[in-house]
Amino acid sequence: MALRLHLGGRAGIALLHDTIMAAVSFPLALYLRLGALAFPWQTAPYLWQGTAIFTATAVAVFVASGFYRGVWRYASLRDMLEIGRAVLITLLLFIPVLFLFNRLEGLPRSTLVINGFLLLFLLGTPRFAYRIWKDGGLDHLLERNHGGRASVLLIGAGDAAELFLRDMARGTTAPYRVVGLLDPSGRRAGRRIQGIPVWGGLAEAGPVIDRLIARGEPLQRLILTDESLDGAAIAQLLDLAQGKGLTLARLPRLTELKPGMEAERYAVRAIALEDLLGRPRRVLDRTPVERLVAGRRLLVTGAGGSIGAELCRQIAALAPARLTLLDHSEALLHAIATELAAHHPGLPIETQLCDLRERGRLERAVGSAAPEIVFHAAALKHVPVCERHPDEAVLTNVLGTRHLAAAATKAGAAAMVVISTDKAVEPESILGATKKLAESYCQALDRSAGPGATRFVAVRFGNVLGSSGSVVPLFQKQIAEGGPVTVTDPAMTRFFMTTEEAVELVLQASAPALAGPARGKVLVLEMGRPVRILDLARQMIRLSGRRPDHDIAIAITGLRPGEKLAEALFAPGENPAPTAVAGVLQAEPRAASLPELEAGIERLAAAARDGRIGLLIETLTALVPEYRPQGAYASHKLPGQAAS
Repeated sequence: MALRLHLGGRAGIALLHDTIMAAVSFPLALYLRLGALAFPWQTAPYLWQGTAIFTATAVAVFVASGFYRGVWRYASLRDMLEIGRAVLITLLLFIPVLFLFNRLEGLPRSTLVINGFLLLFLLGTPRFAYRIWKDGGLDHLLERNHGGRASVLLIGAGDAAELFLRDMARGTTAPYRVVGLLDPSGRRAGRRIQGIPVWGGLAEAGPVIDRLIARGEPLQRLILTDESLDGAAIAQLLDLAQGKGLTLARLPRLTELKPGMEAERYAVRAIALEDLLGRPRRVLDRTPVERLVAGRRLLVTGAGGSIGAELCRQIAALAPARLTLLDHSEALLHAIATELAAHHPGLPIETQLCDLRERGRLERAVGSAAPEIVFHAAALKHVPVCERHPDEAVLTNVLGTRHLAAAATKAGAAAMVVISTDKAVEPESILGATKKLAESYCQALDRSAGPGATRFVAVRFGNVLGSSGSVVPLFQKQIAEGGPVTVTDPAMTRFFMTTEEAVELVLQASAPALAGPARGKVLVLEMGRPVRILDLARQMIRLSGRRPDHDIAIAITGLRPGEKLAEALFAPGENPAPTAVAGVLQAEPRAASLPELEAGIERLAAAARDGRIGLLIETLTALVPEYRPQGAYASHKLPGQAAS
């Protein structure tokens, strides 16, 4: 059964190739030894007999030695040594077998030596030629294995695994000793890569680990080399590793490596929460983003926040003419400015300590920066805080956005990109309603803008891991304190994305959107599948090395005002459509009248300044018909009724 598995598919083709090479090598060796004139085509009985015996012997040795567990794609010096050993064994067996038939009469003894070298050449050359063709060079053939210290099992049997093995073989102080691989596809089970066995698929992970430990192998770690594994599979491997007393790590993804980080390609990293979410990372085309940023003046609001700071980092790496950081928090503004100055000492960086709600001060700050592009990431973003302080949410998220749009237009900015949220879709919270109104206002501005006027585009997405508005920092704090971890509802789900990926897509989506003819659209980032918050809590507890419900308790606390069990990225009727950027869709929300929005925002701001919460809710509901107030606000009068 095992033999049949090893010789199927490409292994069978390799065996056929080697059989032909063995059959060719014996008569060719005779030809080279005797010359063309003396070559006994018909007269020597041992020619056909010797060829048949030699071929049969060679094939038996090749199969018995596990020759076809190797992968031509990864042929190396180790494989050449195995070929040489198999050829030597073939000759040692062939001589006594042929002696039984014809006592080697008439056969020049030097023919056997020539035959050995010929077969070595005929078997090795095609393998290495294929490897050189695939790699485009000779760099990776002459590699040595210096061993390592920690014994590891690789999860993955593709290019990344082979490159990792090669890297471990090249260094004299390699930190790892690979004792085997597991192939998630199962196609290479039973084969060898760089001489290291592929023990099986993921289903065999537990038994394989048990066998390795039972035979005394000091296995310490599992290392993921396959980027295609989804979050569920990684979560299962994490549970398995912890159950066996091992750690689980991974190689960095190609999408995580920036220019100049090539040396970190094989630096093993700990499994992080984003690995368990199962989101495939896209390799993006940076050329449009470089054209958008390079040599231009940019301004980022909320520059000290999680999204704003990441925007600043990625923009700074693309050589803008000047980058202005605007935030109302002195500490956060100083922190991001210091970080950028250390990493980009030649970049002109300007800081503006400013509150978006102070229109005059904001206009002076934006006018001084004279930005060509504005990224607006500043906002109040905690649902419970905004529910308790709806006036503050209105003044920052709505009025602040309006002030910034006016300041950007007055300063002659070419474009303004507004960061929105999935909570703006059919909102049930103050946060969602204020962000939806900000979206609508920018859409109306963009539709009414004439040629050469400032363009406006909103980019909507869900939660980002680790942001101040995300549940992740809360869970981390609760786990560090020993629990319990609080989950509002077992059925609650949310979309999640890493901050880095979200910002990459914002930049990637902005370039064509701002240059295109379409007006008043909202860009929406594809967020993958929603994640159950209860599962997220359990995964974070496991990542901390502890067991959910045993070491750390999980408490269900109930939904808070304004919270929904599930968020959506599109409202009914928004007609999602693809864009030129993979991972970015385009929504077409209802059109709102700019004069009506202007007048409504004036009334809303007046109610917020005066603390008239009933009038605020009434006005907000009129401006955002999709908004359905919850909790205490649900009892306030709706449009057409008396305001409180």
